[in-house]
Amino acid sequence: MAWTSTTSSPRTGRAPLRRRERVTSRSIEVAAPGKVNLILRVLDRRPDGYHNLWSVMHTFELADTVVVEFNGRSGIRLTCEGADLPTDSANLAYRAAERVLARVRRRKGLRLHVRKRLPVAAGLGGGSSNAAATIQALAALLDTGWSRTEMAQLGQEVGSDVPFFFYRPTALVEGRGERVTPLQLEAERWLLLVNPGIAISTAWAYERLAAVRAGQVGRMPGRLPRLAVDHGGEGPQLVKWHDMLPLIENDFAPVMEREYPVLCEIRELLLMRGAQTAMLAGSGATVFGVFGDERLARIAAEGLDRRSGWQVWVTRTQWNPAPAYLG
Repeated sequence: MAWTSTTSSPRTGRAPLRRRERVTSRSIEVAAPGKVNLILRVLDRRPDGYHNLWSVMHTFELADTVVVEFNGRSGIRLTCEGADLPTDSANLAYRAAERVLARVRRRKGLRLHVRKRLPVAAGLGGGSSNAAATIQALAALLDTGWSRTEMAQLGQEVGSDVPFFFYRPTALVEGRGERVTPLQLEAERWLLLVNPGIAISTAWAYERLAAVRAGQVGRMPGRLPRLAVDHGGEGPQLVKWHDMLPLIENDFAPVMEREYPVLCEIRELLLMRGAQTAMLAGSGATVFGVFGDERLARIAAEGLDRRSGWQVWVTRTQWNPAPAYLG
C-alpha cells in the first residue's frame, strides 16, 4: 500500500509551509487541487450527448502542480512527471493552453510541465484541475484581465468539470457543468482517500450507468434542504458539515461497486474505522472517508489492510477561496 500525506513531515510531524504560487514575468507555478463529489446525481441525457448533473463538489489540499513558462520555441511543449500521460491535445492542460493562445491571438512558444500527485482516472478531477490551473496561469502571465466567469467559460470548452475549479473550494454544479453556484462549507474536515489501483474511464462509467438504468431518468434531489444560511445577499451561502454528511451520495457508486466489489469493501472498511461517511469519488475508482480531525484519519489509514497496489492519502479539505489573482 502506497502512503502519501499532504499535511505533515514524516520526520517532525509539523505542518509544512503553505505552498504559494510562484510567479515571474515569464513563468508561473500553480497548485491544481483534487476534488470529491459530495453529492453526484446523474440526470437526463442532453441533446449534445452529455448528461445533466446536479452535484456538490469540494476540493482538498492534495494537488498536482502545473508550471507554465514562455520560451523562444514555437508551439506548445508538455511534459509530465509522476504519471504516463498524453503530451498532446489529448491532455486537457495542453488543450486549455491551445484555447487560451487562440483566444488572445498569440503564437508564443510555451512549455507546460505537470507534476502529478493525484491518481489518473480516479474520479478526483486531476485532468480538469490541471486545465483550470493552465488557464489561470496563462491569464496571469498574459495579463488578460479575464474575470473568473470568462475563464470558466473558456474552461467549459475544454472539459465539463473545468469551470468548477474557478469557484473552488465548494460549489453546486448543474447542467453539463457550466452552471456553478459557489457555496461555503463550514469549517474543515479530513479525508482519507483510498485507490485500489483501478483506472475507470469516465465514458465507460456513464455507459455502465445507462445500461443499468435502462432508460430511466435519474431523480433530481432538488434544493439542499436546511443547508443554506442567508448572508444578506453577500457572499456564498453557508453549508454546515453536519447537514451535508447525511446527504452524501453518488449515482455511480452502486454500479461501480457491482463491477468492482473491492470498492464496496473499501467503503465498508472506512466506515468500520470511524469515518463519518464514506463514498465513491466521481465515477471512481477512489473511495473517500470523511473524518473530524487528522488524528482519526491517520489511525484509520494505518489500520487498513495493506494490499498490493492500494494507494492511500490523508488530506485536509480546502477552506480558503481560489487565489485572489483569479479576479
